[in-house]
Amino acid sequence: MSALSTVLVPIHRAGWPFIAGFAAASALFFSFSQLLGWLGLIATLWCVYFFRDPHRVAPQRDGLILSPADGRVSMIALTTPPPELGMGEAPMRRISIFLNIFNVHVNRVPADGSVVTAAYHPGKFLSASMDKASDVNERAAVRLKLPDGREIAFVQIAGLVARRIVNTLRDGQQVRAGERYGLIRFGSRADIYLPPDVQPLVIVGQTAIGGETVLADVASAEPARSGRRN
Repeated sequence: MSALSTVLVPIHRAGWPFIAGFAAASALFFSFSQLLGWLGLIATLWCVYFFRDPHRVAPQRDGLILSPADGRVSMIALTTPPPELGMGEAPMRRISIFLNIFNVHVNRVPADGSVVTAAYHPGKFLSASMDKASDVNERAAVRLKLPDGREIAFVQIAGLVARRIVNTLRDGQQVRAGERYGLIRFGSRADIYLPPDVQPLVIVGQTAIGGETVLADVASAEPARSGRRN
């Protein structure tokens, strides 16, 4: 791998209209103010950075559930999955991952399986760090049937700044762990709901890498991790 390839990370196609808009505005600003022009250039470079889409290598062992997003594990709790997925009211263990504006915002499928339901729910734009954001914020939720018949759910949640969720999955679609499936623009949260008998292998405060960090293993009887990282 060349040194250049480690710097020139691919850009997600959803970002190019924004990058082009920032670049055009910067050129306009330079025509009447050097200061505004440089500020616009900085904003353009930040936009390039925000929409980066780095290559990821997903673990291949059967039964692993991977993080759907980059970010910090902000909460682990027992709660009911989104009602639009039709998974009932029995509580499931939810792992919440908070994405700040500097994280990679491309989302990845957490496990092999078949999409049972992909649903969009309009809502508010509260801070994604709040617990009730899972219930009241705009979101796109996916119910996924695993090869062993168990089901998980994963959800993209808009935040205070995020105003656009991209989810390309459709009902009946076969997916593989680590595949790109969407993006949330400008700060957000990703939730994943585990089967009742599956324990999380991460703790609150831990940093997760989308498509690579193992959140849980459905084939393991290992107890849940304990502790918290500040």
